[in-house]
Amino acid sequence: MSESLTKTKLTDPLILDLLQNIREHRSTLENLKSIKVNPDLSNIISNEIGKELYIENEFHKAKGFRKLHIEVAEFSKNLKILHCVFFPDPRFDIPIFGMDLVKINDIVSAAIVDLSPASQNQEMKYEKFLSEVDKSSFTSLREIPKWGGIFSNNVFFASLKSKSEKNDFCRVVDQYLTILIKLSKRAKPEVNEEIIQERIDFQKNYCVQQMKNEKTSMVLLKYFDEKWVKNYMKTVLFDF
Repeated sequence: MSESLTKTKLTDPLILDLLQNIREHRSTLENLKSIKVNPDLSNIISNEIGKELYIENEFHKAKGFRKLHIEVAEFSKNLKILHCVFFPDPRFDIPIFGMDLVKINDIVSAAIVDLSPASQNQEMKYEKFLSEVDKSSFTSLREIPKWGGIFSNNVFFASLKSKSEKNDFCRVVDQYLTILIKLSKRAKPEVNEEIIQERIDFQKNYCVQQMKNEKTSMVLLKYFDEKWVKNYMKTVLFDF
């Protein structure tokens, strides 16, 4: 566990399990390097009564990936969030890995994971693998929002109702990451500018659609002004 996360006393076992798993997969990538960002955006802490919060961000890059982003956040001691997006380098034929977990007190209201296509017809190359991941044990699947056309046919979105469902979600995330890493190891750099541009356009659209998720901005606006929130969403969460 990083020193900064230890300092914030993050103790939620589900988030820690997911965090460890994501980091383990990330560590297997070639040429893994941390990305330097404004320290004001990597560690954000407030101890103001009633508005206690911390947000911690990890930024890396690797062969095949322009940005590997993990965000851990806790708001007012009851809302905990784990957010992760691995954005591929557009020169490589790799999907976008996205995962979010939202926990209010002990209730996981939202758990989502996907390998979202980053080009036309890309999903055909890995759809079979995702469809074979067992998701039959979950009882409270959730409807994909209107802006969610960016996701694959095998996006998983649910509320988690029991300890076994939480364990199963960790397994699903692990299997999606395993598939992602295998795809990334096979991917070779592309030289065709049209294909690269198509992948750039898909990532831009992914970011634009994600920013339509008003729940993200609504949480942040309780703690920050609108200008800060817009900057954070465009430069930290969904930059392109």
